[in-house]
Amino acid sequence: MRAIRLAPCVMAGLLVSMSASFGAEWGLKEGTPEIKSAGALAFGPDGILFVGDAKGATVFAIGTGDTKGNPSKVQLNVSGLNAKIAETLGVNADKITINDLAVNPLTGNVFLSVSKAGSAAVVKVAADGKLSHVSLAKVAFQKVELPNAPEDKEVATKRGPANLRAQSITDLAYTEGKVYVSGVAGGSPSNVREIPFPFTDANAGTSVEIYHAAHGKVEDYAVVRTFLPINIDGEASLLAGFTCTPLVKFPVNTLKPGEKTRGTTVAELGNRNQPLDMIVYQKEGKTFLLMSNNNRGVMKITTEGITKNPGLTEPVKVGGVAGQTYETIKELEGVVQLDKLNSTHAVIVTSSFELRTIALP
Repeated sequence: MRAIRLAPCVMAGLLVSMSASFGAEWGLKEGTPEIKSAGALAFGPDGILFVGDAKGATVFAIGTGDTKGNPSKVQLNVSGLNAKIAETLGVNADKITINDLAVNPLTGNVFLSVSKAGSAAVVKVAADGKLSHVSLAKVAFQKVELPNAPEDKEVATKRGPANLRAQSITDLAYTEGKVYVSGVAGGSPSNVREIPFPFTDANAGTSVEIYHAAHGKVEDYAVVRTFLPINIDGEASLLAGFTCTPLVKFPVNTLKPGEKTRGTTVAELGNRNQPLDMIVYQKEGKTFLLMSNNNRGVMKITTEGITKNPGLTEPVKVGGVAGQTYETIKELEGVVQLDKLNSTHAVIVTSSFELRTIALP
């Protein structure tokens, strides 16, 4: 057992030494990031992993040094993922929560953000299925703190007592030199930030509001649960999924710090449901979204006509759907996290703790 526990540390040590060698060009400096919680993940250039720390209201950029591999040849099939993570980290399996996954597009290696017995960790799953603990000691990194995050304390909300700091970062994505961050901000409930990378300072973000068709009203407190950057017909936008389940388009040029913008609700995907994760891909010359949900399965959503979609402005009642059409992929039941692996495949994590490669439907 002792040899098994040492092996991931050796691998992590190699990862750290590699990351420190190149991080300077991106403004990364060697140190030990004090990550209080590891949640949303996204990859940037040169194997840099962005980690959303909601409790610390901070986004970290970590130089992983993970730059060599071939995503086209990755085929993963790992069962009992929670137990294997627990063994890698030296804790009990019931102390493990998998918060997010991100596939490194350079290598096809999978990185998982994990809560373990109240602390944070990042775990790498290599192309051969082997797990290793990503050490954060003496690693090349940079961070940016969110200036107007909610206080770290329990407050009264419409749904009862809650600590809104836990939602200061609900998702993040990197594209074209910028990190986009969704979450709750103090004084401006639902918020999206556009932060240039390398980091300098984070701005106050844009307060976002939506027409929530299932509720039949405009809301500025509904929080983005998952989103992705997308460019269709030359328009750079964010497509965001909200609980109960509107899909909303925000043109990037409307995101202005300190101001409020209303998105276009391009679909109502059904009530009593929360979106969990979302990717975009092309197949047979068309662009689709693949969205995992807690109650309504995995949806394959068409983007056809989305730029001309005027948006929903009337209530959609009794759990109905409207706007962009979709089909439910029955073969993908129980998917809680997913990320694109290459042009034809994705990687998923299921509620039964399986991690595997799937063909894009």
